[in-house]
Amino acid sequence: LDRATRDGHDPDWAQPEDIGSGGLSIATLDDLDRALEGVDLEKTSLFVRSGASALPFAALLIALAKTRRKTPAQLHGCIEMDPLGVLAHEGRLPQSLAGAYREMATLTRWSATHAPQLQTVCVHSRAWHESGGSAVQELAFTLATGVEYLRQLNQLGVEVNVAAPRIRFAVTVGANFFMEIAKLRALRMLWSRAVAAAGGNEAAQKITLHVRTAQWNQTVVDPYNNLLRATVEAFAGVLGGCDSMQVAAFDEVVRPPDDFSLRIARNTQLVLQKECALDHVMDPAGGSWYVESLTGELATRAWALFQEVEKLGGMEAALRAGYPQQAVAATAVERIKAVAWRRDSIVGVNQYANPKEKPLDVPVVDTKVFHKKRAQQIAAHRTSLDNAENQIVLDHLAEVIDPKAADSFEACVAAAGAGATLGELTRAIRITDSPCQPITPVCLTRAAAPIEGLRAAMNRQPAPVPVFLCNMGSLKEYKARADFARGFFSVGGYDVISPAGFKTLEDAATAFFKSKAPVAVICSTDENYPTLVPALIAEIRANKPDALFVLAGYPPEQIEAHKKSGVNEFIHIRADALEVLSKIHNQLGIV
Repeated sequence: LDRATRDGHDPDWAQPEDIGSGGLSIATLDDLDRALEGVDLEKTSLFVRSGASALPFAALLIALAKTRRKTPAQLHGCIEMDPLGVLAHEGRLPQSLAGAYREMATLTRWSATHAPQLQTVCVHSRAWHESGGSAVQELAFTLATGVEYLRQLNQLGVEVNVAAPRIRFAVTVGANFFMEIAKLRALRMLWSRAVAAAGGNEAAQKITLHVRTAQWNQTVVDPYNNLLRATVEAFAGVLGGCDSMQVAAFDEVVRPPDDFSLRIARNTQLVLQKECALDHVMDPAGGSWYVESLTGELATRAWALFQEVEKLGGMEAALRAGYPQQAVAATAVERIKAVAWRRDSIVGVNQYANPKEKPLDVPVVDTKVFHKKRAQQIAAHRTSLDNAENQIVLDHLAEVIDPKAADSFEACVAAAGAGATLGELTRAIRITDSPCQPITPVCLTRAAAPIEGLRAAMNRQPAPVPVFLCNMGSLKEYKARADFARGFFSVGGYDVISPAGFKTLEDAATAFFKSKAPVAVICSTDENYPTLVPALIAEIRANKPDALFVLAGYPPEQIEAHKKSGVNEFIHIRADALEVLSKIHNQLGIV
């Protein structure tokens, strides 16, 4: 659902930028009927990312099922409630946590009785994975969230054997293939242990795993590589034992996915399922010494970190103290630094970049126009009800508001069936509630984002800025460093000019002037540099005093002498590519 719907707002009560943001705008029974047109609710499992509006959305869904002559017992899937997950990655919740837990208990009790195949709680690992956390942190904080939900539901009268089977885990799977397999297997062990400790029986200890491929390692530049990343991640998800899966469209971090990208994402699953028959094998990674050892190590370390969260008073207390946010941020800094230093490769971004690549077209969406259209549709829906129908809606909403009502959810379903909107249901449910006190959220990002900023800045220039490689000497003397320099500057989107080796300083200087490049990269051997560098810089500076000079290599004993000669930057395998290229961008006025 879109942000407005997840917050429980009808389009005419929401901010324009929230309408359609991240999903579907659903406010009425007719909206939901249209969204699920052609979908057999008896045969199709639903997974609805409903944010803070699970209960009113569930009322719309049950009302729709009744109009289609389906019983709630025929519905299966998950209408998720994950208030701590929303709080973690948004820093805000449009209701109190106590109110969210009351709604969770209400919907869970009803579901257990009337819709036993419909899960009502979903614990997402997204906040921790997409903000750069480690597998151990992701496991520990996800487990702590699930345990918090069990604890809160138990306090509201929902015992563990009823609550645990209603919980689904939605785990984000990244590119570290064996680590991700082990992570999913470890989570199964950890959840079983936690539910058993809470008194759950063997059936309650079984986990339902939904897998979603990651955005952390997706890229805006060279985006077709995302197809391969998602395929590997989906493969890991299957081998890790997922029950359901969402494969990301390759262009989702660039634009709203189109029909082509959605079809490829869907077919990625179908190839794994239908052609590779991976769904016919139970725990295919089981028995591998490496995977089993890694699973055990992850489980042990994650359980220890989970206990640290419990010592703080549980996940809510830990979030308010900023403990998981700070832990994940520290890990993310190191992971992003590894990308900046090119110790970790992101193909097409910090390695093997193509500066001549044409970016994907991004459609321009006028949110104000869409907001106006949706607001008019909802207004028309309200005015279409006659006085008698309006009175029926008001009577049912009054039952929702009544704290003495025996079953407020049934009243919600009746109101939805009579024409109440999702926003009206939400307001009735929360008439005495107030928004949760905000916290500092995690920072959702992507590993490639900082370096992609260099490329984006270059793309705003009239043309890519040229960089000239002053290749000196024989092919053997300059080629290795020339190849390195080409790859290094391609990361920043520069147009690298790499001629054959020059025999004389005068030839190199003349070719540099003709190229009109503002940057000269000197490529040769450490043995040649002491005499070559000062002479070449002096030759070029005589006619182009504002030229920037970069030396390919980092001979420690020569550094100070080269700086005195006029070398501005050094590029080498231990260089921070993001820092060096950012400095050069700034010196050239590329903002």
